[in-house]
Amino acid sequence: MRTCPGDHLGLDFPTDAASLGAAGPDFLTAALRRSGALAGDDAVVAVDELTEFRGGSTGRKALLTVSYRSTGRLPRELFVKFSRDFDDPARDLGRSQMALEVRFALLTRAPGFPIAVPRCVFADYHGASGSGVLITERIPFGDNGIERQYDKCADHAMPEPVQHYTALFSALGRLAGAHKAGRLGNDEDFAVDMRLLSVGRRAPYTADQLRRRVDLLAELGARHPGLVPANVVSPSFVSRLHDDVGVIAGRVDALWDRLAADADHLALCHWNANVDNAWFWRDGDRLSCGLLDWGCVGQMNLAMAIWGALCSAETAMWDNHFDDLVNHFVAEYSAAGGPELDAATLREHVIAYVAIMGTAWLLDVPGYLLKLLPETVTDRFDPRIAGDEQARSRLLMMTNFLNLWEKSDVRAVLEG
Repeated sequence: MRTCPGDHLGLDFPTDAASLGAAGPDFLTAALRRSGALAGDDAVVAVDELTEFRGGSTGRKALLTVSYRSTGRLPRELFVKFSRDFDDPARDLGRSQMALEVRFALLTRAPGFPIAVPRCVFADYHGASGSGVLITERIPFGDNGIERQYDKCADHAMPEPVQHYTALFSALGRLAGAHKAGRLGNDEDFAVDMRLLSVGRRAPYTADQLRRRVDLLAELGARHPGLVPANVVSPSFVSRLHDDVGVIAGRVDALWDRLAADADHLALCHWNANVDNAWFWRDGDRLSCGLLDWGCVGQMNLAMAIWGALCSAETAMWDNHFDDLVNHFVAEYSAAGGPELDAATLREHVIAYVAIMGTAWLLDVPGYLLKLLPETVTDRFDPRIAGDEQARSRLLMMTNFLNLWEKSDVRAVLEG
């Protein structure tokens, strides 16, 4: 049985599903009592289900159903997330992402936490090994007034998308504003190098490498003319992008320094608040939103959270509602205790971050799609795209990155 001592709660905890199953009700009783979730006279008396599965980019997950001595106090259906994947070294490299996620989960137990998150019943992490476990309630999508879970990069099938993104931006703004108001612990608890908030690291591309990727974008547009909007593969934009990426190759450090320089724009945020990492319900006519999957949570420039929430939206959302959503975020941030922000500055920060992130990762997508699609694809709703989450997500996020670039004065931001 694999176990590690917890750095936060001081209890040895299992680091994989098999070890959790072997530890059984005795461990779960001790763990939930140690976290304060379980009253001293109650106990976990049975593990009724423990089903391991792979999901996300790191670690292993499991569905856990338990029975308690007393009924009605705690959720029986639980979700378990481990930081480790001992069978997959590549996935296991991301184990450190859970360090701040565990710290955040323990913080959410405080009364009056400003947004809805899955109820944490136990969480701990062992920094020396990167081993961690997080046990929360399971969100009952499609039941008890909660809407179904929405797929990433498939908002065309989501009703009232503007309402959903407004609710999502409300949650993001309230969390960040509450942090700036000093209601969510000490600043140093979630201090992190923003450059490390990523699912992976790589050496930056040279200007020539970026230009070759722009050439592949032009080839993708020629081979699959209906796959991306015409404006992001037009000869004029491809030529402009060819020039701009030569500038960004030497400006990445300066852009990061700019994003880190304005303390008013740095707060505790969800890094990846796509709609598949949210759940929605109605309070009367008002749509409300909770957020889950807090990997890479930490202090970051607010622009990073905005891109993380909106990168998987339909491109029309950017074209028609981006400014309204930024203004709404700014209002929620201030109302929750954060400082007054200039929305235009925040928008520039979004462009700067998207330029960094897009050229580091999303300019790889044309080459990926050219290999994936040897035959012409009419549009992104072709089953070879729409039925493959990785393909449709990479395509839409690349499209949103390029569309924002095409419709913005990115060169001014890069050189500003």
